[in-house]
Parts: sequence; C-alpha cells; structure tokens
Amino acid sequence: MVAFLFISFVLLMLIGLDVGFSMVFASFMGIIGKATRPVDMTLIPLMMVSGADSFQLVAIPLFILAGELMNRGGMTKRLVEFALAFMGHLKGSLSQVTVVTNMIMAGVSGSGIADAAATGAILIPVMKKDGYSAEYSSAVVAAAATIGPIIPPSIPMVVYGVLANVSVAKLFLSGMIPGILLGVGFMIVCSIVAKRRNYPSKPRSTWRERVRATARAGWALMMPLIIIGGIVFGVVTCTESATVAVVYALFIGLFVHRDLTFKEMIEAIYEAGITSGIVMILLAAAGVFSWLLAEAKIDAVVVEFMLGITKDPTAMLLLINILLLIIGCLMEPLPAMIIFFPALAALGHQIGIDPVHLGLIMVLNLMIGMLTPPVGFLLFVVSAIGDVRMGPLVREVFPFLIMALVVLLAVTFYPPLATWLPSLMP
Repeated sequence: MVAFLFISFVLLMLIGLDVGFSMVFASFMGIIGKATRPVDMTLIPLMMVSGADSFQLVAIPLFILAGELMNRGGMTKRLVEFALAFMGHLKGSLSQVTVVTNMIMAGVSGSGIADAAATGAILIPVMKKDGYSAEYSSAVVAAAATIGPIIPPSIPMVVYGVLANVSVAKLFLSGMIPGILLGVGFMIVCSIVAKRRNYPSKPRSTWRERVRATARAGWALMMPLIIIGGIVFGVVTCTESATVAVVYALFIGLFVHRDLTFKEMIEAIYEAGITSGIVMILLAAAGVFSWLLAEAKIDAVVVEFMLGITKDPTAMLLLINILLLIIGCLMEPLPAMIIFFPALAALGHQIGIDPVHLGLIMVLNLMIGMLTPPVGFLLFVVSAIGDVRMGPLVREVFPFLIMALVVLLAVTFYPPLATWLPSLMP
C-alpha cells in the first residue's frame, strides 16, 4: 500500500495538482485500496481536522502576519539602511548587507519565503543597479533567506515541536548558533566572490551616520529581542510571543513610523491569510497521509532498514542527512517533515538521538532543500523577483550550498552547537 500511496501522490503532483490536494486524493485512493480492513470515509475529514488542531499552530499565521506588517510598515527598509551603515565599506557590501538583513529578519517572521520576498524586492534591484549580476543578486537573497527558519522564531520548528511533543522554546534556541554560523559562512562566500569579481563597496559611513541609522532602525532591531527574550525568560509562550510580534509590528507601523496605511494593513492581513491557509491545508492533508503511513508501519520498516546498515548514532545521523537532503530536493519542507517524521522520530528514539538535535537537523536539511532543484521553492521566488533563468541561478547558488553543507556537518558531528543553549533552559 505504501508504494501505491507514494506513486499516486507523485503522479498527482506531476499532472499539476497542489501538494496538499495531492496528499488528500492519494490518501483517498489509499483508503479505497486498503486490503486489511474497510475504513469509513468520514475518517478523512476527521484526520484533516486533527492534523491542524493544535494550539501551538496558532503561532504560524501570527508570525506570518507579523512579517507582512513589518515589511509594509517600513521596518525592513530601515533594517537595510542599518546594515548598510555598518557593512557598506566592505567589498561586495550589498551582498553582505543582504545576509545581515535576513539574519535580523529571521528573528521576526520564521519564514524563508517571506524573508526572500521582503528583502529581495528591496535589494535585488539595488544590487543589479550597482553592477552585480542579476543571477548572483538573486542567489544571495535565496541563500540568506534559508536562515529565516533556523534563527528563532521558526515555523518549521513549531510544526516539529507539535509532532514530536518537544518544547518549542528549546527548539527555537537550538537554531541560534547554527543560524549565526550560516550567516557568517554566507558572508565569507560573499566576500570571496566580491574580491574575485571586483564587486563595488560603498564609502565608509561616519559614526554620526551609523548612530542615525541605528536610531531609525531601533524599533525594528528591538522586535527579535522582545520575541526571543520573552520566550527564553518564560514571560510568554511561543504562541503568545507571536501575538506580541503582531501587536508590536502593528503599533510601530501605524503610530511610530506611520508608514503603514489602513489599506496596506488590510492587504497584509489578506496576504498572511493566503499564506497561512496554504500551510494549514498542507498540515491538514498530511494528517490523513501520515495516518495511512503509520497504519502501514512504514516507520518500523525504515527503522529496520537503517539499523541494518549501522547502529552507530553518528553514522546514523549522516545517513539521515543524506535521506533528508534527497527528500528536500523533491518535496517542500512542511509536508516532507510531516510525512517522514514518524519514521525518523522512531529511529532517533531507538538509538538515543536527542529529539531537539534531530529537529534542528531536519529543519536545516529541508531548508537546504529549498535551494536545490527541482523543488527549490526559494529559487522560484527569487527568480521571479530578479527575472533570471533557473540554470544560471543554480550555478550562483552552488557556493552557498557548499557552505550550508559545511554548517550541517558541523551541527551533525558536534551536537552541542544545537543542544547547549536549550540545555540552559529549566
């Protein structure tokens, strides 16, 4: 039945059906063809509701809305100005600014797609005007956007926390060090490329200009600190922090910067609703799909197969990385995580892998998948913004992929990079 389920799923996607609907129809056909015992079809809507029915998942649309309000309220533009004031004198300064801006944005939206759309719309045209190739400009934005779901908050980590029954706050903290390592690694790549291609730098800003830029971006810079600090010190839960982020972005956009009009606020709510709807449909559809996989005991099959290769935890993590990198090339992160989570969680439990460490590895792998064809979602976003072809874009992304893999291996073979900060929590 498992083979039939996956073949149906893939065929439905190939003919152009949405991922969520492909999962629902594949599940419907899987239930019809279930040989062991008949299943009442009312199970499908019940399992779909169950897949999306969690209080913690409320944080997802709220973080998405906070990111939309931040972009439309002028906070993203001020963050770019802040980064440019401090990094503008470096070789290839605009590419460095792109990475730094995305690192700060990562502390608000939790979504790589949202960050790529926000920073790409501002920085890709400016980079092209300053002499950077369109393909490289788009590649930098795509790579930097992968940091969004690693540095807290993170929508994929919320989903993993719900599935694994693991503290979302600890998962958020697990991404801090790897996220910073990714950012520093990407900045090193930008520096090397800029020197080889002689990309320009801006005049060094005076300290007065830096102070002015910091003051203008001050409210935006405080937002990640409020969100992360509130979670770490136990002032708010993950879901409550998302609510705080929305209220904060709304207040700053309407009453402090005054760049957010009523019309733009409605548009932000509308766009966040569409994005959130897509995510929740995926989660609901995956509820039925995952149940059928569990019924087929796919987790036991995967565990038995993987343990037949090795029982060493480090070697097993390497195998899990390889598996997830392949999956990430073929599927979007959230459905991939939901579908394959039961098997990987069972495997991790069997050989004693820390669930927080495993969660970070899953998210990091699937974010790298967003940079790889054929289903590299970030590539499609930036190619549309930068008006570039996919082939040249993939070639420009390659050095960033190598750096991301280096960070992934570091986190895999040295778990404290992911587990040290969470271990400090009570």
